Amino acid sequence: MKLGLETLDYLIFLVYFVIVATYGYWVYKNKGKQTADSKDFFLAEGSLTWWAIGASLIASNISAEQFIGMSGQAFQLGLAISVYELLGGVSLIIVAVYFLPMYLNNKIFTMPQFLAKRYDTRLATIMAVFWLFLYITVNLTSIIYLGALSLEKMTGFGFMPCAFFLTIFAIVITLGGMKVIGYTDVIQVVCLVIGGLATTYLALDLLSNRVGSGSGVLEGLSLIKEKADSHLHMMFSPGQYSVHDGKGGFIDAYQQLPGIMMFVIGGQWVNNLNYFGCNQYITQRALGADLKTARNGLLFASGLKMLMPFIVVLPGLAAYVLFQENADPAIVNGITQNGIVKPDNAYPVLLNILPTGLKGLAFAALTAAIVASLAGKANSISTIYVLDIHQKFFNKNMSEKQTVRTGRIAILVSFALALLISPLLANFGQAFEYIQVYTGYISPGILSIFLLGFFWKKTTANSALVSAILSIVLSSLIAYVWPEFPFMNRMGVVFWICALVMIAISLIESKGKESSNAFVVNKDWFKVTPEFRYGTIAIIAVFCIIYYIFW
Repeated sequence: MKLGLETLDYLIFLVYFVIVATYGYWVYKNKGKQTADSKDFFLAEGSLTWWAIGASLIASNISAEQFIGMSGQAFQLGLAISVYELLGGVSLIIVAVYFLPMYLNNKIFTMPQFLAKRYDTRLATIMAVFWLFLYITVNLTSIIYLGALSLEKMTGFGFMPCAFFLTIFAIVITLGGMKVIGYTDVIQVVCLVIGGLATTYLALDLLSNRVGSGSGVLEGLSLIKEKADSHLHMMFSPGQYSVHDGKGGFIDAYQQLPGIMMFVIGGQWVNNLNYFGCNQYITQRALGADLKTARNGLLFASGLKMLMPFIVVLPGLAAYVLFQENADPAIVNGITQNGIVKPDNAYPVLLNILPTGLKGLAFAALTAAIVASLAGKANSISTIYVLDIHQKFFNKNMSEKQTVRTGRIAILVSFALALLISPLLANFGQAFEYIQVYTGYISPGILSIFLLGFFWKKTTANSALVSAILSIVLSSLIAYVWPEFPFMNRMGVVFWICALVMIAISLIESKGKESSNAFVVNKDWFKVTPEFRYGTIAIIAVFCIIYYIFW
């Protein structure tokens, strides 16, 4: 395997770079407001179409953590890892129907703002600081780390130069504001879908050539069925089989994806509803639009989510078979590092054996996913810091120009911190698991706070504060006392405990009365158009068919 890109690959990437940069500059100059308007910078208020909202949401969601981390877990666990994408698509529909009306009709633009309006500023400030910490040290950092890792494998350049390149590219896009991010994300999504599907096609074709008779993609799919049948199940049982943990040992697959229990207890629902419904860098795309446009954008994103297993999971399965069959020394050596099987290396190694030219296309697709996701997350970090912290505690009378300038400084600082921290993630075995596990400490508490805050008028501020603290304490305690308990089930258990504790405290404090901060809820808000209903039926049908076939 020849490490690095050829001239043609770099030319293809350069074309992609020029198109994105030129279009981004055109959007900046010709779309929306030209003044230093904070709502335009943070929310692109009123200027994003449904397709731009949906594409931008997916571009922010699908990044190196999916291309590298999820492909790595497909190598490790198999098709079952698709649950994150498939259930994510269903969760987006729930968020569109029930969460968006609550945000938009109550003029909520940030998640801490919701907490301040529904509960109190004390909880809003605590969670704003926590979200900033989480978004920078887990989300932004992990994307830079995984992105740089993949570029290092593809180009032959060192880790830090690759990380620095991705950071600078993302900064250029982010400083233009949400309007530029939203519309350039459309190009980014086109690149990642086309490039991702091309990579999948070539990976299956390569599998056919190296392991089979060379008759093409369909043979590649049949070889996965023949050689890796254990990797084609959506549900695991305890002790069903052990998989590489990325640290030189093995782990029970059930610990990472605990079968039907992650649905029954609710861990997967907690994970997805929190991520898509209570997450600033996801919901922010829709908060500047009207309800119909925002809903259609989320429905479009839901449909795109159903494509993701084909883009990020199948390549990992192909790499697993190639590795198991010892089909190419370059693949075996690339995935094995110092005698340790590193699943996260599967996708970058696979990209490296693509033909010249197509490797450049895949390189552009991967970079598009990384940069778009970095830009979206950094903009949300900036939004929370400026609107929920800086304006409240440091300068309450900022002009629009000062607000935008402070937002841009926050973007630069957050990228600098994430860039410095990113090399430390090399100490973790599975980066995608790292993201899920550590966000899972607070996700149960946050979701209980939002759901009860939306739909139960007696919920009190003190109960919400207890839930936020209890979520971290309980999750840490269970992880310490019972480390073999699957973290996905732990999320479900902690959610129900937090919700029950909130209900108990609220009943004691409220004495049966509604909270003065309770939101008015109108049932008409939750009505959807026939087109949205038909789209929902199609999404749920796809979800059910896949689980029926691969149960």
